[in-house]
Amino acid sequence: MSTTSTPSPSSEATPTRRRNPLRAVIRIPFGWQVLIGLVLGVVLGLVAAQIGPVPGAGEDGGDGPNGLTTVLETIGTIFVTLLKALVPPLIFLAIVTSIANLRGVTNAARLAGKTLLWFAITSLIAVSIGIALGAVTSPGANSGISADAASASETQGGWLDFLTGLVPSNFLGITGSAGDDGSVSLSFNALQILVISIAVGIAVLSVGEKAEPFLKVTGSALAIVQKLLWWVIRLAPIGTVGLLGNAVASYGWNAIGQLGVFVADVYIGMFIVLLVVYPILLKINGLSIGSFFRGVWPATSLGFVSRSSLGTMPMTQAVTERMGVPRHYASFAVPLGSTTKMDGCAAIYPALAAIFVANFYGIQLGVTDYLLIVLVSVLGSAATAGMTGATVMLTLTLSTLGLPLEGVGLLLAIDPILDMGRTALNVTGQALVPVIVSRREKILDQKAYDAARRTSFQAIQAEQAAEAAEGQDASSTQPTGADDTAGAAGSDPADADREKQPATA
Repeated sequence: MSTTSTPSPSSEATPTRRRNPLRAVIRIPFGWQVLIGLVLGVVLGLVAAQIGPVPGAGEDGGDGPNGLTTVLETIGTIFVTLLKALVPPLIFLAIVTSIANLRGVTNAARLAGKTLLWFAITSLIAVSIGIALGAVTSPGANSGISADAASASETQGGWLDFLTGLVPSNFLGITGSAGDDGSVSLSFNALQILVISIAVGIAVLSVGEKAEPFLKVTGSALAIVQKLLWWVIRLAPIGTVGLLGNAVASYGWNAIGQLGVFVADVYIGMFIVLLVVYPILLKINGLSIGSFFRGVWPATSLGFVSRSSLGTMPMTQAVTERMGVPRHYASFAVPLGSTTKMDGCAAIYPALAAIFVANFYGIQLGVTDYLLIVLVSVLGSAATAGMTGATVMLTLTLSTLGLPLEGVGLLLAIDPILDMGRTALNVTGQALVPVIVSRREKILDQKAYDAARRTSFQAIQAEQAAEAAEGQDASSTQPTGADDTAGAAGSDPADADREKQPATA
């Protein structure tokens, strides 16, 4: 009998697997990736500020940014450019699809009216808080900032510009401008695209059954654009490093110190709306405060990082549906809110900024001026559509009050820091209104709302991909008129269109 022992399979030498560091990074929860990006951005920004400018590196032969600052600026610019590239098709497809989704809803006009009413109510409360804070603290009176920093913004908006901007110059809402070097640059007008989208959506409703092929194309295109947007959003932690790092490197903490009262006012106002006003509105309507904030957290945190309500829209709609809002209503209210409901950009910020500019130039504001600020904030929210909404809204407010537009330049240094909080508040409010309206109209899935949990970005993305695959399988096996017969069976349309509550992570 041989004494030679054969090695067991478990003892056989197996090649050592090398750990892929990229895969290890991907497995980090998205929230932690964002937090790491924030910290790393501040650290690299401080390092770049410490290095200082490079003599002779500027275009005119003067001082220019150092290499680290240039890298940070490039990273941030690429991230924002990617978001901007997807905004025009996202606005058009989302608005057209959302309006078309109301064709099978019997109380569509009532839902739309209630949604717009609550948009106005929350904006009125937010702008009132901004005015109250400004009246108490008087930002801009002793800011210590030099008047040399005052300059008119390139992106301006008066009432005449706002009204003429509603009329599309072409069907795509694209405008061109020639540079001094002979180059031609193209840009989109988000407000015109919004008007075009609403017109097309209403036309789809008017055409009826003949528009079904068009709706299938727009639905498929919207799914593709949203998938592209998810990929861009995955880059948000890297984009945060560049955006925040460049802001710290370019302006440093001196700008925040000189404008400390204004920065504090804006964030205190946003915290009051977020943590006091919203909970009160939820409680008045018999809704759990904890369930809402647990459910909306992925959208709030993503809005803070991306600084784009439109870029966050797919996530906002996903968490809104997860909280029990029927899909046919969420797909209308959230895209509309992403372009017109801005409690941060269109209410608190322009109110405080207008008071800051008035105090800086020694201009006394009266009761009529404060009422005009309220009017502009409630009625002019549509002007915030796009990536530069807060700046446009501020110039619209300043021009209405007759204040110097050069005051916009005083606040540009701290705009990236403020924009994070503004967008986080915006997207939270964009989810709040559909929840409240659904509750009041008795179409909210209360069990789904009460069961809302804080869920990771990856879990929501995976669930949406699984649902999309299930939808494709169902569409390939069901007859064309399945959707119509489902609604005609006498069941509640909210139950027919509401998605199944997915498992939470």
